Amino acid sequence: MIDAILGWIEHLMGSPWVYAGLFGMSALDSVVPLFPSEAPLIMAGVYAGSTGSPNLFLVILAAGFGAFVGDHATFFLGRLLSGRIARVDPDSRWGRAISSATVMLERRGGMALVVARFIPWGRIATTLVLGATRYPLRRFSAWDALGTLVWATHGCLMGYIGGAAFQDEPIKGLVLGIGMALVVSALIEVFRAWLQRRRGRSAAATRDETSADVQVAAAGEATARERS
Repeated sequence: MIDAILGWIEHLMGSPWVYAGLFGMSALDSVVPLFPSEAPLIMAGVYAGSTGSPNLFLVILAAGFGAFVGDHATFFLGRLLSGRIARVDPDSRWGRAISSATVMLERRGGMALVVARFIPWGRIATTLVLGATRYPLRRFSAWDALGTLVWATHGCLMGYIGGAAFQDEPIKGLVLGIGMALVVSALIEVFRAWLQRRRGRSAAATRDETSADVQVAAAGEATARERS
């Protein structure tokens, strides 16, 4: 299936219809994760870097706007299905994704939407949770615009760099672009995990200090009562 879709996108590279294809796949992938929209986005970047067509800016605009529209569809779906989302089995794949998204939102707020853009299941779960919890639409749109722009620019530029490096061999450029995108996504995830652990240690240290202060204060009060 993936090969067939990529082959179809490749045939569209010299046609204006490639922008409509990127828009549609990015929108669909934001609602139903049937096919990773990063792959055609990177491929378009490869051809933009190796042949100059399609236009790099229009590729970013089409894919980013498609993801933006798809995220909003998922957001309103979350509002409609808020009751069912609350009853999802926490041990299921969707349940774990929703739980992770909820924790991320509690810690990062709207910025979680930008981070989740790089996690196929995570971005849908995060958007559903935001809709189900009645997150303000205006704030959601602002954060989502930033997230989809960063996501589309990242994927397209990874492909563009690969295409520029292998101008006569787009397949090698595609492999390089996908490889770089995976490395960057992995680094983002590692940094996110490190930051989460660091915040956890800081919170634990704060709790310990507070507990120690409470104990010292209690001991002081007990000593004062004994003297009196």
